[in-house]
Amino acid sequence: MTGAGVPQDSWAEIGDLTMRYMDWGGDGPPVIALHGLASSGHWYDLVAPYLRDRFRIIAPDQRGHGKTTQASTGYDWGTLAGDVTRLMDHLGIENASVLGHSWGGHVASNLTVRHPDRVTGAVLIDGGFQDGTIRPGATWEAFRNRVRPRDVSGNKEEFLGRLREQLSDCWSDQLEGIVLSMVYEDEAGQIQDILRPENHAQVIQQMWDEPASKVLPRVQKPTLIVPAEPRPERANSEFSVMRREQVAMASRVIDACQVQWISDTSHDIGYHQPEELARVVIGFLDSL
Repeated sequence: MTGAGVPQDSWAEIGDLTMRYMDWGGDGPPVIALHGLASSGHWYDLVAPYLRDRFRIIAPDQRGHGKTTQASTGYDWGTLAGDVTRLMDHLGIENASVLGHSWGGHVASNLTVRHPDRVTGAVLIDGGFQDGTIRPGATWEAFRNRVRPRDVSGNKEEFLGRLREQLSDCWSDQLEGIVLSMVYEDEAGQIQDILRPENHAQVIQQMWDEPASKVLPRVQKPTLIVPAEPRPERANSEFSVMRREQVAMASRVIDACQVQWISDTSHDIGYHQPEELARVVIGFLDSL
């Protein structure tokens, strides 16, 4: 691994938020790295060291996540994209490439549509293409159930025990710190997501009301989609078939789009294959 070191933990007053962001420094072109739903900027901790010698990686905690303000509103695409541009203004960055994992991929695509002059290219990491509306018979109830808040019940040891089992092939002390940045212990010693349920509900409502199939056709910037290849035992599951349909839709409607599947991984590619993900990202960003 190149570029050993840790990022600078910084804060920005932008609009109604006090936004926490991690800045990996360096003199390379800036890259804004957006995490997924109920996650944090620390999601990129394992990937950024492979990128920081070539790029300046800036990973914020988005609205309602991590250590950033728990805003009660503003989970629509326009406000979320504006949060990013205001952070860029704070940092004196005129334009940047953007990475978006999962829900962060949706924020990234909306950033390119709503503020195209601020974006040079986008990498959608197993995200940005999820769409609950494109299949025949799609319903809000089915979509809401599929993207309901994850199970974070139990105390700290119970929570970590489940994750150690789920992520046994890549678990480490560093990964433990990453996942703990996304939750907190309540007064009863129970683990809760930092993203409040009422704010999670606003996010998924926006994903339904303005889905990827309406946003992606308006993307005019070079875009790389990096989906996780289903593992063999799940290759023919309904979920995997649906994901292939969604990726195909996205690659078809975005004018300048590439797709690079990564195998032997899961949704959290940055946990399982950080070096391979970084290699793919570098290849794309170097071509811009």
